[in-house]
Amino acid sequence: MVSWRGVRDRGARVQNVSQPAASGLARGVGWLASAVGSAGLLAAALGPLVIHAGLASPFVGFRIFGLGLLLGIPALVLGLVGRFLARAPENEEARASARTGAFVGALLVLLLAVLGGRGAGAPMIHDISTDFADPPAFSAAAREAENAGRDMGYPPENAEIQQKAYPDVKPIALDVPQEEAFARAQRAATELGWQIAYSDPGSGVFEATYTSSVFLFVDDVVVRVRETAPAASRVDVRSRSRVGKSDLGANAARIEAFARKLASG
Repeated sequence: MVSWRGVRDRGARVQNVSQPAASGLARGVGWLASAVGSAGLLAAALGPLVIHAGLASPFVGFRIFGLGLLLGIPALVLGLVGRFLARAPENEEARASARTGAFVGALLVLLLAVLGGRGAGAPMIHDISTDFADPPAFSAAAREAENAGRDMGYPPENAEIQQKAYPDVKPIALDVPQEEAFARAQRAATELGWQIAYSDPGSGVFEATYTSSVFLFVDDVVVRVRETAPAASRVDVRSRSRVGKSDLGANAARIEAFARKLASG
């Protein structure tokens, strides 16, 4: 005859044996969550640092940064699982590790969402022009080592895509003579932080570069000013990224900012 006391005692022994195993699993998952979160945080910080130190190209540094943000996803998941496994009072150390992993993972995922949201809906193009029929041409930029061997022409297929994505990117009309419009355009470019690389007032063309502050990505810009009447000018702008297939809307935003600066005088 089976006694209830014997069943209860055997159940207690099984529970006592399983508790250390559960605690070990909780500690392992908690440690892993903390380690993955720490690795992600380190990679996210290391990406820009190696670029500024000259140890990696902007593209490589950006990929390191992106990997760090992506590690936030497993860190968050492992942290939440570890927190559940370590719910017993005696697993405080495991809970602390799991909390750390979940917290760091959540921060990285939040940053990933914010940065991803900025470029949401941006088309896979990185060359934007206000003139599709006769885009301003790059001269000085074509001679840069980073652009060596690249086709610096405006891709015709970009026109339709650009018109749908960025309908506000249009030629800029100014009610001033060409010479004054050219001077104002150069002044606006300088105020926006562009570095003038080439200038030819006679032809009304200048080229500039813009370097992003965090990842040091370089974009090339060419501005062309033409007289349309004795006291009227048309300003066309083309902005092109040197790296990547999509610019996440950066070039269109740059041209629009330039247009607003010009309009404000």
